[in-house]
Amino acid sequence: MTQAARAARTLRTLPLLALLAAGPALASPCAERIAALDGRAKAKAGEAISASTGGKTVAAHREGEGQTGTGGQTDRREAPPEKSAEAGQGGDQAQQARVALEQARTADGKGDAKACDEAVGRATALLDAKP
Repeated sequence: MTQAARAARTLRTLPLLALLAAGPALASPCAERIAALDGRAKAKAGEAISASTGGKTVAAHREGEGQTGTGGQTDRREAPPEKSAEAGQGGDQAQQARVALEQARTADGKGDAKACDEAVGRATALLDAKP
């Protein structure tokens, strides 16, 4: 390959390299909204898991003490059933929001701004809704 051919080849690849280097700087507005909501969805899912797994902690504590039950009494360390059910609903909403955010990422990657905005809207509604 001659020196002129190498120089021409290098000049053809420079725009591609510049575009790759600027990738993060070219984030779309939808990608920014996805990133902002992603933290909320993860936090809400984590809260729901923490609230709904109190029974496992109680069971582990009983096992450590050699207890097999509470003699028909409600263990005060265990969350009331209605609170556990509420936590489960919040977890479902958080998981659905995370699915919507993944759909938004896919749409954004395809350049479909309308579908991305719709998916981000669904995720926002799910995260803002009460369990």
